[in-house]
Amino acid sequence: MSPSLSISVPTTTLSAPPKPYTLYNVVLTLPLRKHTVQKRYSDFAALHAALVSETSVAPPAPLPAKSWFSRTVNNPELTETRRRELEAYLRAILNAEDGRWRSSSAWRAFLDLPGASTGGGATVVTSTGSFAPAQDSDRGGITDPTQWLDMHRELKDRIQSARLQLNKREKASTAQAQHEASANAKASLIKAGATIASLEEGLRRLGRGEEGWGGGTKLGDGEIRRRRDLLGSARKEVEGLEAVLKTMIIKSAGTGTNGVIGNATAAATVGDKEGLWKGTSAVSNNTRAGRVLGGPLKETERTRERDNEGMVQLQKQIMQEQEEDVLEIGKSVSRMKEMGIMINEELVVQNQMLGMLDQDVERVQGKIDIGKKRIAKIR
Repeated sequence: MSPSLSISVPTTTLSAPPKPYTLYNVVLTLPLRKHTVQKRYSDFAALHAALVSETSVAPPAPLPAKSWFSRTVNNPELTETRRRELEAYLRAILNAEDGRWRSSSAWRAFLDLPGASTGGGATVVTSTGSFAPAQDSDRGGITDPTQWLDMHRELKDRIQSARLQLNKREKASTAQAQHEASANAKASLIKAGATIASLEEGLRRLGRGEEGWGGGTKLGDGEIRRRRDLLGSARKEVEGLEAVLKTMIIKSAGTGTNGVIGNATAAATVGDKEGLWKGTSAVSNNTRAGRVLGGPLKETERTRERDNEGMVQLQKQIMQEQEEDVLEIGKSVSRMKEMGIMINEELVVQNQMLGMLDQDVERVQGKIDIGKKRIAKIR
């Protein structure tokens, strides 16, 4: 859980007579400020019902039960117990790995954060504690250009997962391992296909700039074309991987009764391996100059004196170094993204404050003008 947002219910307040009731002070601590809202127990109950209605799944922590024979107004012990339980209830939703509850408009409206809305353009608190547009449960799909990019990254991860499973299947020595790898690859490809369909629908809506989609901001033609090219490339990759998987399954169809692969082999041919990279930048010598995937490399000082085992060890070392570099870059990008989000939120608040200041200045100026006119009449 990112430290950029935390929730607590540190104190309670008693409302004014004639009919007092207990108010729970919900404090949201953000990097640049604190935000406090007061809620009754009935508000928590309404939130719980709305979350269950929108997600069809109960939140990760149960809502404290209602007391029928005792009131928190005249029972400090019950008040403190319920305060702790409500705090645990909110924190469980905020820290849950599943973000479906945080992605609901009811959660955002309950917290009364800037830009809270019950419409399709509501903003929610993500699993990292940052603010992001919520999915509209009535309309479904992607509601924001940034969310589109996040889903595209998930699509690339699924394609990469399918490619790794196919590579694992090729190296598998038993029928069971081959079947397991095939099933995992097929599942990743199915999810990738569904994600592509969602991305296409989201891009169509974002391109029209529909109300509640992307804040009503229409994407430029150049950006629309770029994202369509990304989808076209991803679709080609998925089709190529599906073809490779189908070929592997056909080749291994000659399995005997003892579970041992017969004359048919599951090993992919050179053409099958090339299909793994269909739709990517790795192409043949006829269309690209330079290094070819699988081709021999020139000897260097690091490789000249090494045998096969040494080369494998060197390759693992280089891959480890590259992974560490990528992780560091990812952390830097995440920090920059969080900083950008916080700056944007602060700018929104500052703009609202400037608007209120302008209104106050206009009101005071009007009073001054009236005073000047009255003084002129006296003279």
